[in-house]
Amino acid sequence: MRLYAVLFLVAISTMLAESVSINTLVFPSETNSSYVEMVPQKPLNLRAFTLCMRVATELTGRREIVLFAYRTQRADELNVWRELDGRLSFYLAGEGVLFRVPDIGALQTHLCVTWDSSSGAAALFMDGRKSLTKIYKKGHTVQPGGKVIIGQDPDNYVGSFDASQSFVGEIGDINLWDSVLSDRMIQDMFSGKRVPRGNVFDWETTQLKINGEVVVVNTQQ
Repeated sequence: MRLYAVLFLVAISTMLAESVSINTLVFPSETNSSYVEMVPQKPLNLRAFTLCMRVATELTGRREIVLFAYRTQRADELNVWRELDGRLSFYLAGEGVLFRVPDIGALQTHLCVTWDSSSGAAALFMDGRKSLTKIYKKGHTVQPGGKVIIGQDPDNYVGSFDASQSFVGEIGDINLWDSVLSDRMIQDMFSGKRVPRGNVFDWETTQLKINGEVVVVNTQQ
């Protein structure tokens, strides 16, 4: 009996040691004032990237939803959207690349977008499954010096928010790398395995500046 008790305690201790406390951002209602600014670990001077997040929303119908916005003084450098028709897209300082994929909904979705300037290869992952590859903005560079906003689409540097484009729901585990991760690493991330954290944004350590009616909920993973 004592041996079983010891083994049980060891198993529980191991599980607790491996669990990670993660903050999730809850945007409870449509506003033009609630947003979170993420402070990067290094400038967003990018010729390749992988951007991942976990997201859930009950917004439906013909409604644009901004999922990630990075803007400099001059332009929207990197934005991720759910379009009016439900497609997911990202934009690099101009026209975007769009993917027809299953709708995001109230059940949490693990979403990643990848892009490589040298080839122009752009792809999207939903819950570890990869879309087709599209060629987009070959030779482009994402410019540094801007701000990353979650929850709103800034029409100028930080401001001129439109409530009808705001995010309503739950979003978190936002990580950004300045390289394209392997398919296997993205699949491992979706399944909850530990992978090297983002070197531009690491959700576990990134500073968050909360504005408005955003609730930070702490969960164990």
